[in-house]
Amino acid sequence: MCARPYFLIGGDSEDLIQEGMIGLLFAIREYDSEKGASFRTYARICILNRIKSAVRSAQRMKNAPLNDGIPLDDVLSDESQSLGTNYYARSPEEQVLARETDREFISAYSRCLSKLEAEILALFLDGLSYEEMAEASGRDVKAVDNAVQRIRRKLAKLPQAKTAQADRK
Repeated sequence: MCARPYFLIGGDSEDLIQEGMIGLLFAIREYDSEKGASFRTYARICILNRIKSAVRSAQRMKNAPLNDGIPLDDVLSDESQSLGTNYYARSPEEQVLARETDREFISAYSRCLSKLEAEILALFLDGLSYEEMAEASGRDVKAVDNAVQRIRRKLAKLPQAKTAQADRK
C-alpha cells in the first residue's frame, strides 16, 4: 500500500515494493519499544523513507552519462565484425599518403618553428614517445616536452594550422 502512490523512473512497481520490504526489514531490526512509538507507526515511517529515497535516487541524473553511454568495446567489435578483420589496418597507399601529409604539414609550418622544434614535430608525428624523441634528438625528456609545448602554442596561434589539423583527423 505504501508503494502505490510512487513511481520509480526506470523501474516498476515491484521494485518499489522490494524497497518497501527493505524498509520493513530495517524497522524489524531497529525497533525499540521503549521509545514510546508503536511498531506499526515506526515501520510505516521506515518503509516510506526507503521508498522515497529510492525514488529520489532514480530521479537524480548523477549517473545518466554512464547509464546512457555505449561501451566502445561493443561498438568496435560490431564494426570489425561487419567490415571484416582488416578494418583498422591501413593500406600501403593510405600509409604513403599519411606520410606525405605529415611532411607537407611540417614543411608548411616549419618556418615558424625552430630547428629543434621542427625535428621534434617530425618525431612526434612519427608516433615516438617522449623518451624515444629525446634519445633520437640527443636531448633530455624535459627539453622535448618543452619543445612540444612551444610547438602547440605556436601552431595554435596560426589559423591555417587549425584547419590543417582538423583535416588530418
